[in-house]
Amino acid sequence: MSQDTFKKALAVGRPPNVVQNFPGSQALLVSGKVIDRAMTAKGGAMTIAANGRNIFIIEGALKAAQRANAAIIIEIARSEATYCPTTLWNIARRVDYLCNKLGITIPVAVHADHYFIKSWDGVAEAKAEIPSVFDAGITSIAIDASHMTDDLNLLANLVVAPTIPTWAGYETEIGEIKGEFGLSSPVEAKFLCQGLNAHNFCPDWIALNNGTTHGIEASGEGIQVDLTAKIHETLKPYGTSGAQHGTSGNDSARLREIAAQTATTKANVATALQMIGWGVKVNEFGNAIMDGDHFAKVTGTGVDDALWDEMVAYADDNGISGGNYKKLNLVFERRWQGQSQAIRQRMADNVEGFVYDLLVNVFNAQDTAPIAYDLILEAGSYDLGPKAKQFEDPAEWTEEKIKAMAASIDTDKGPEGDFDD
Repeated sequence: MSQDTFKKALAVGRPPNVVQNFPGSQALLVSGKVIDRAMTAKGGAMTIAANGRNIFIIEGALKAAQRANAAIIIEIARSEATYCPTTLWNIARRVDYLCNKLGITIPVAVHADHYFIKSWDGVAEAKAEIPSVFDAGITSIAIDASHMTDDLNLLANLVVAPTIPTWAGYETEIGEIKGEFGLSSPVEAKFLCQGLNAHNFCPDWIALNNGTTHGIEASGEGIQVDLTAKIHETLKPYGTSGAQHGTSGNDSARLREIAAQTATTKANVATALQMIGWGVKVNEFGNAIMDGDHFAKVTGTGVDDALWDEMVAYADDNGISGGNYKKLNLVFERRWQGQSQAIRQRMADNVEGFVYDLLVNVFNAQDTAPIAYDLILEAGSYDLGPKAKQFEDPAEWTEEKIKAMAASIDTDKGPEGDFDD
């Protein structure tokens, strides 16, 4: 990629909220649409959506993508802001700062993940609050109303979607809280995308419960590739790609199948990056390894060993264990940044190595940055438009008819899971 191409893409590819927030920046922050379509254009490729719970994860992921010449997504979930220093309102600023500091030139989308709406009472709050995250530089968002019944999920999306800029990446979700026998179905997914299309909304991604180990493990078999492919095939007319949640802990062979055999272009990874940055021992899938009742740490890597001991002691004193170690991010990031440059560097380097391997050897995302540049330059704009035009009849998708159709869908909303990853 020539410097001239980068400059041209930089001139037209940054959305207006990015330009307003970072007027002198040399960071190519782009719509999530650009990232999705770059993966689709390459074919059989998905990129990481790295949950930037702390600044070392963001740095490592950006450096890995630069090395792989891959377009990438940096994200944070709405709930993560309660226990992480990275929030929906500062993540774009953190990404922009690091891109400029490190000379990052690959395209990066900044994604607000799992903007959850757990009940109808949350719709008004979402409608009021979502514009503020775009005001802060976000370029993509996931509306997660899947905690509700299928009719309310669709109706909530219809109320909230107008608050999302038309140029921005838009993810929707179906089936996140299914129980053991409640994997997402093609019927439910099509219902959601049909209703959105009827009202002229085209989500770029849909997240499914497809057997992921994220949150409630819906199936001991892990991610269901065939089911995912079937749902994606059903959704082809609607132009909606797949977003794979709960990628941490899945074996590489299964993830390669997801990339190669489905329309998935976005794969969320959170827990593995956090653990690897700290220097926790992990297996080849990114699962943390235990040493008795605590996580095993590799001496001399990740955070300073003495500081790790403080983290463990704090966790023990506060009843924090297992997945709840994520709550240490907010408490300890200041301490991590106060370490020597060499230790800070090795934390980011740990993340870089893991993400680079995923991008190149598992996700097939290498060399997607030039494709993204071409898409921006061909459009001559930061706005690539929708992948599918409206073709469903809005008269058939009134609130009354939506509720009647949803009542006929055989669905099982199961126990709630953990919606961060």
